[in-house]
Amino acid sequence: MSQIHSFHIPVMGTGFTIDTPVKVAPYGIDSVISIIDHRLVEQMREYHCRQTGRPFNPISEKEDDNRARRITSYLNLVHEIVTEKFEQLKRSAFESGTEISKYFSMLSDHSPLKKEYLASRQLDGARRTSAEEALRAKIRPGSIDVNVMTKLDRPSYTMEGTLLPNEYNEAHAAIRGFANSNLHSSVVLSAGLNPRLYSYMASFDSFLPDNWGAFAKKIILKVSDYRSALVQGRFLAKKGLWVSEFRIESGLNCGGHAFATDGYLLGPILEEFNQKRHELVDSLFESIQSVWQGLNKTFHTSPPPIRVTAQGGVGTAEEHRFLLENYKVDSVGWGSPFLLVPEAVNVDAHTRELLRKGDESQFYLSDVSPLGIRFNTIRGTSAERRRDEINEQGTPGHTCYKKHLSFNTDFSEKPICLASKTYQNNKIAELKDKGLQPAEFARMLHKITEKVCLCMGLGNSLAAEDKVGKNKKMEEIAICPGPNTAYFTRIVSLHEMIDHIYGKANILEVAERPNMFIKELSMYIDYLKEKLGEYAGAVQPAQIKFLHTFQENLHEGIRYYQHLVTDTKEQFDEALKGLTLQLQGLQLEFMALQPDESN
Repeated sequence: MSQIHSFHIPVMGTGFTIDTPVKVAPYGIDSVISIIDHRLVEQMREYHCRQTGRPFNPISEKEDDNRARRITSYLNLVHEIVTEKFEQLKRSAFESGTEISKYFSMLSDHSPLKKEYLASRQLDGARRTSAEEALRAKIRPGSIDVNVMTKLDRPSYTMEGTLLPNEYNEAHAAIRGFANSNLHSSVVLSAGLNPRLYSYMASFDSFLPDNWGAFAKKIILKVSDYRSALVQGRFLAKKGLWVSEFRIESGLNCGGHAFATDGYLLGPILEEFNQKRHELVDSLFESIQSVWQGLNKTFHTSPPPIRVTAQGGVGTAEEHRFLLENYKVDSVGWGSPFLLVPEAVNVDAHTRELLRKGDESQFYLSDVSPLGIRFNTIRGTSAERRRDEINEQGTPGHTCYKKHLSFNTDFSEKPICLASKTYQNNKIAELKDKGLQPAEFARMLHKITEKVCLCMGLGNSLAAEDKVGKNKKMEEIAICPGPNTAYFTRIVSLHEMIDHIYGKANILEVAERPNMFIKELSMYIDYLKEKLGEYAGAVQPAQIKFLHTFQENLHEGIRYYQHLVTDTKEQFDEALKGLTLQLQGLQLEFMALQPDESN
């Protein structure tokens, strides 16, 4: 079906967008739910049953396959609520202030549907009525997509502690919960290749083409470069699974977990996708044809459509348009700015105010994640304050309630979390036995104890808003904004944010904001500085090779942006405003980091 909006709302944390489709999908806006936390999903199912007057039949953790069943039940409920709200909207009158009028007013002025709507306003009588009925038939709700981090595939155990088969692993169960739901939407696979999980997905008919060649469930693959898209896409194709969308995300200039590339920048990556898009599609179709033939899925004589979308640090209508027109992406992800839109995303008032007031220095690329992956956040969250308090008291580590990030087996057969008391106490005892100098001991101690509990922290805003019950043992809140949030300083309505995205209004009040490409480049230069310090005096060939590759890719990226400004400045002058001068400063900073022989 034709696309309603040219933007989507990506997943944010476990709780921030967990019911965003209920709020925005009736207006044709696509958004993504995290489904990995089955307890939070069950709590939100109870909340929305209460809100809509439905009976709530709990699914106990003692029941078989409770994780997948909870996810299926919640997704079915969200689908029901969105369908009901959309049908009510669809029946409303074409009058000022009604829901259907709001639907059309939020569309881009470039949308064919918006133009058709505006034309209908000039008609009278039967002609106007006929045009309105035609418009009702053309609108549709936004997609209710789900996210599964492929790395979060921890084994599951019975209440008695017995290890369950692989299909009960967390990501496996989440996939099963989605596959068994009534949704006709997509799963966003993020965090890299998981062969066992991908093979498991092929066992569900809903991911395969039906008798008409359509997919009940589609696959969106979140990637940070072209090579990853090709490798993962081919792996899935050989299992009979078609990737319907590649979602390209900046490696560092994003919210939440940041998967840094080897110095590849977003602009050159988008350019490669744009240049090789047909080659990618043809390659994947060639890989999948024989598999589909073996399954008697011979309905596609040509490749099914593949969308390419982008996200990470977009902040102006000009940047939005530039991505759509210059790189031909099908949609642009706007994530972190929506943290300041109470109508769309669950953020408690205190944390939202922290985001609103935060400047560039307070948003940072941290090491707080127990996954050991860099994590974009803001200083001053209640989760970080609580961590600092327990560290100062000499009682580091958190009680591990949900265990979604429990992967370490250094001290136990059953995996534990790096933020847990058990891991940190054992690790500190091990550290004390090494006889380190005070400065080195302090550095290593900080590395152990800087982790925060994300399983609880990323969902606790829901408790602060009284949507789910409070866990009195841990009420602190963590949040995952990207650095782009620093330039958004107002709490705004859904309509205001969409008007900003489409250039009908400007909600930015900061004097200067770097271009999204420049911001990412500056983050990669800072990342390189860290690595140079970390590898100082290193003789390991792998480290030397990494630094050389990283620097060369950054150098190529800078050259690409220099040509980009020259080649497209006249067409996209506003989108590239200030890029030349900012690029010159960063180029000098980058060159100063290189050995003389590479200058």
